[in-house]
Amino acid sequence: MTYQQLVTFSQNRLIENNLHGGFAFRLMLEMCELKGINLYMDKDTVISESFAMEYSANIDRLLLNEPMAYVLGFEWFFGRRFITDSSVLIPREETEELVGHVLADIDEYFGESCVIGDVATGSGNLGITLKLELPKSTVVCSDISGDAIETAKKNANNLGADVTFLMGDMAQPFIENKIKCDVLVCNPPYILFSEEVQTSVLEYEPHVALFGGEDGLDFYRQLLDEAPQILKEKSMIAFEMGFNQKENLTKEVVKRFPQATIRFEKDLNGLDRMCFVYFNCN
Repeated sequence: MTYQQLVTFSQNRLIENNLHGGFAFRLMLEMCELKGINLYMDKDTVISESFAMEYSANIDRLLLNEPMAYVLGFEWFFGRRFITDSSVLIPREETEELVGHVLADIDEYFGESCVIGDVATGSGNLGITLKLELPKSTVVCSDISGDAIETAKKNANNLGADVTFLMGDMAQPFIENKIKCDVLVCNPPYILFSEEVQTSVLEYEPHVALFGGEDGLDFYRQLLDEAPQILKEKSMIAFEMGFNQKENLTKEVVKRFPQATIRFEKDLNGLDRMCFVYFNCN
């Protein structure tokens, strides 16, 4: 059997089980790249038995609704490969958009030599990416999960990012270490307990990184309460958020910071997915 024939066979298996057939090609492409095989040049080459068995085993995992990123062991984010395992939330495209907006704001208000805090860092994709894009910045990342911190450290080492990692609940490690930030970024758990969640997400991704209480805003409230202790006078917070949380999140920010400037940005699907809070940035 050739590479192409195995992909076609696997596409049909996925489709028959109501899964996206395109996963078969992406899985093959990524596995070939890791092994230095040019799939486009070798698609009609007879595949080795060992590779075919490994690939088919991974297809079996996809058929069980395991996310592609966990099957592969990595996900691409901002053009870089991040180790992704069951200890961390899978990096997503919407968060790449958040990074783009944060980089623009840093350029406008703070300059490259700023102090950035990444709260609830998970795989470290936010903080590590900002450090690599802004080499002169100081980046500190926190997470309550020791396993997540270990995964994030591996990503920082693999990608050559000089980032400090602290373990603890939300901003508490920053408070304990008396760290003051120009910029806080956070992609907190924001799914409602009552919200219907995709099977692959619910069964495989860490619940501590998914659910944010009855209204999805528990961790936003916590960070907003803690923020005055770790933010400089001129500073900003950048959140990722649920598409239907704009009104309620606005109320939470205004309740605590009536003088702050609030801005929301839509993602490429036209949904409100990013919230920015500015302090003395006029």
